[in-house]
Amino acid sequence: MAKISQITDDATINLALDTIRIKKQAIVFVNSKNSAEKTAENLSKKLKDTPEFEHLVEFVLHSLAKPTKQCERLAKCIKKGVAFHHAGLTSKQKTVIEDGFRKGEIKVICSTPTLAMGLDLPAFRAIMKTLKRYGRRGLQYIPVLEYLQMAGRAGRPKYDSYGESIIVSGTKAEKEELHEKFICGKPEDIYSKLAVEPVLRTYVLSLIATNYVNSKKDLVEFFSKTFWAHQFKDMFKIESIIDKILGLLEDWEFLIGYGNDFQSANELGEEKFKATRIGKRVAELYIDPLTAHNLINGIQRAASMNLNDISFLQLVSNTLEMRPLLRVRVSEYDIVGEELVKNSEFILQDEPSLYESEYEDFINSVKTAMFLKDWINEKGEEDLLEKYNIRPGEIKVKVDLADWLLYCSEEFVKMLAFQPLIKEIAKMRIRVKNGVKEEIITLLRLKGVGRVRARKMYNARIRDLGDLKKVDITKLVQLLGKGIALSLKEQVGQDMSKIVVKERKRKGQISLKDYV
Repeated sequence: MAKISQITDDATINLALDTIRIKKQAIVFVNSKNSAEKTAENLSKKLKDTPEFEHLVEFVLHSLAKPTKQCERLAKCIKKGVAFHHAGLTSKQKTVIEDGFRKGEIKVICSTPTLAMGLDLPAFRAIMKTLKRYGRRGLQYIPVLEYLQMAGRAGRPKYDSYGESIIVSGTKAEKEELHEKFICGKPEDIYSKLAVEPVLRTYVLSLIATNYVNSKKDLVEFFSKTFWAHQFKDMFKIESIIDKILGLLEDWEFLIGYGNDFQSANELGEEKFKATRIGKRVAELYIDPLTAHNLINGIQRAASMNLNDISFLQLVSNTLEMRPLLRVRVSEYDIVGEELVKNSEFILQDEPSLYESEYEDFINSVKTAMFLKDWINEKGEEDLLEKYNIRPGEIKVKVDLADWLLYCSEEFVKMLAFQPLIKEIAKMRIRVKNGVKEEIITLLRLKGVGRVRARKMYNARIRDLGDLKKVDITKLVQLLGKGIALSLKEQVGQDMSKIVVKERKRKGQISLKDYV
């Protein structure tokens, strides 16, 4: 059941409160992370604390090594049976919110469209606070298909016999416009993703690398049976696009053309291809061949350049796989520009002209690299949120992508036999994965030691395995706690049962007898 509610600015809150009053649950869809948090907070102020939700509060607060302001905001909302949900949350936080909603502990979730796709939740109402979103052309209406996905979260057969989808409007004129566009509107056509060049590049290379096809004729025949060809219809145009892709893959040395009996492809009248050794590895890594080409170019430059932390971080940031990149705001152009000038001799890509279409992506890649550089220099999630407006969940996604792209780079370095770079990239991977400075990498080899414990140990002058063997167990217990202290001592080969307590308990000190 779809409705358009034309009431006051408090319409969304009132509808959510009414849903709780009738003992049902609702998802409120908004257009930004900030709006999701603000709407959840405003709703929670109208409700009383629920003590039985304390276990959810504790989980949210301790899902990170140190709770951020976002964690604290979410915990306050969950106390009232309300939550917000967006890409900035960690996967653990998202899971606890979704499970809490399924159990009926959380009554209302205020969410960006992250909850619109594929999740089966017991929402009686899907409330759309707005159906506009900011894009390259400013504030615009979302597609009808996306509205239908959000509306489809209400009244799931497993939980309700029917549900209500409610769009909130501000004026009568807007109400009529929304009704016409979304309630009566026709969903947009679905288009094949093969029409997107990066996807086509990847599949053409994969088909040849796996020996599924070995000629242009076979490729054209294969793609003629796809949904892309069915929609596009113009096979002559498709053939020319495939020609272009094959040419690029040959230029990048991922494919080579050949002919039977040592004759050229032109003499045979049929072009045949096979993947080179590095082309096969690109296909196995399943990255865009253009990304692989740019990484390889950067690696070749790196072999004869001085490097610093920004070098490989900017290289992996300026890829399609890392998008969306952190956008440089107008107020930040001077700051990012200064960083670029300071590191110009270490950047592994040419800076495009200010007037070239690639410039915006390039400058955004520098800002993304600056964020990653701060991460590996042990800046906390709260600091990164303040400086870059990037939340813990988004940090995790970017860090995982950077680690994967650095792994791809490491594979190319090995294949190209640039031995000195292998150690550099391997070291950078450890730092990116753990968010640490180089000085504490050795301590990360210990089981149970992450960035926080490693830093504590380093600051306490426990800087390698030798220091760990020498340090007094009492000091280690005070620093890290009983369980991890005993585990670390065992990892460096010390038999804890043979440790003799030399001093009795003194006032204000901990005796080893309490721990061993």
